[in-house]
Amino acid sequence: MASERDVRARLQRAGQEHLLRFCAELAPGPRAALLAELEPLEPEALREHCRSAAAACARPPGPPPGLATRLRPLPPERVGSASRSDPETRRLWEEEGFHQIALNKVAVLLLAGGQGTRLGVTYPKGMYQVGLPSQKTLYQLQAERIRRVEQLAGERHGTRCTVPWYIMTSEFTLGPTAEFFKENDFFHLDPNNVIMFEQRMLPAVTFDGRAILERKDKVAMAPDGNGGLYRALADHRILEDMERRGVEFVHVYCVDNILVRLADPVFIGFCVLRGADCGAKVVEKAYPEEPVGVVCLVDGVPQVVEYSEISPEIAQLRAPDGGLLYNAGNICNHFFTRGFLQMVTREFEPLLKPHVAVKKVPYVDEEGNPVKPLKPNGIKMEKFVFDVFQFAKNFVAFEVLREEEFSPLKNADSADRDNPSTTRRALLAQHYRWALQAGAHFLDAHGAQLTELPSPRGSGEPAAVCEISPLVSYSGEGLEVYLRGRAFQSPLILDENRARALQP
Repeated sequence: MASERDVRARLQRAGQEHLLRFCAELAPGPRAALLAELEPLEPEALREHCRSAAAACARPPGPPPGLATRLRPLPPERVGSASRSDPETRRLWEEEGFHQIALNKVAVLLLAGGQGTRLGVTYPKGMYQVGLPSQKTLYQLQAERIRRVEQLAGERHGTRCTVPWYIMTSEFTLGPTAEFFKENDFFHLDPNNVIMFEQRMLPAVTFDGRAILERKDKVAMAPDGNGGLYRALADHRILEDMERRGVEFVHVYCVDNILVRLADPVFIGFCVLRGADCGAKVVEKAYPEEPVGVVCLVDGVPQVVEYSEISPEIAQLRAPDGGLLYNAGNICNHFFTRGFLQMVTREFEPLLKPHVAVKKVPYVDEEGNPVKPLKPNGIKMEKFVFDVFQFAKNFVAFEVLREEEFSPLKNADSADRDNPSTTRRALLAQHYRWALQAGAHFLDAHGAQLTELPSPRGSGEPAAVCEISPLVSYSGEGLEVYLRGRAFQSPLILDENRARALQP
């Protein structure tokens, strides 16, 4: 380990020597921990990180100059749709996806490095329960969807197959996530097929370009954004692991979407049959000002343009059919070939520009007293996973229905959207729709049949509570055998045991 003198000399070169200002007061243990944290920071990279954070923060917010003239919507030939395609085309996509899964060529990769700060919890978001009757966490729902899609592909092709699950964590989430999976027996997945790895951390920076000391013995560090994926893939030799397993196609998604379809055969099949090296699922924007990034072309190149960069006038523009011209909302749900990821990690990752996130960062004042700021005081620099779209040779987008595939958990229930209540309602409304489509009837407390349908966007409570285990149905398939012509009282929890009991 480097000595204090070595670390101090390196920090001097970076212009960040203030990080050691309390070093002399520290006991041997905390001092060693601080030096160990500072040692890997390369002086030139640290200086540039702090300089570019302050410079980026100083730039005026809002749309970049001239962006409006450079924007175009994605051309129709680059876009597929789960709901607007004819059933035969959709069947072909799904068949191709299942074929690739059965050949063990598909992996899923979960982005789970962020803290649940906005949600108001101190543990990783994947461990959160939104209040389902089954009390399942996000991690459990996702694990069970992997098991079900493996089973469906195996049954179709008469084989046993594996969808490896790669989980990118951070310094904050790795320990608790690994422990949670062990405690839950990896949700009956083979632990050898659940691969956790850590993204890098970067110091938070003041507005004048100084790295922030969180405690006398600790720098304020933050994960380098979901776009830290590409460095982490290289750091931990993940692509070599994929190659060894024969993985060719990777489905990348965010931990917080309760409706996510892992290794979705329809999406995988669409991308493979289109010969895409990179793809993104999108949902139609609900309204012009909705705060989601838009997948579109900038100077003819596919990109996600953040909602804050699009002027209200551009956001309001309408297409000839009356829909929004820029309507392809990004939901952090992507397809990549392994070859494309190899190319990004080898050649393009250094070209990704970090984005600025202005945050409230706890710090120690000049006397060493801890301060919890009441307003934003620091900058966290993040790269975004979707910033690699521009390097794709054949980029495609795939439009899915929001009520079927997108309900993110971002906020506590005190917020009016994307909270535990809205995500729980979205899942239960979906399962209620599936049950009705499969021919189930629901009765009220007096035995009278309910006729009320769930609200179309999943915004209201469904008329009856119905939760269907992913182990019984991945996306609504195969439920008729258990439900057709049968009447149930709320709540109906259709897990594997109940399904077996209902089999004719």
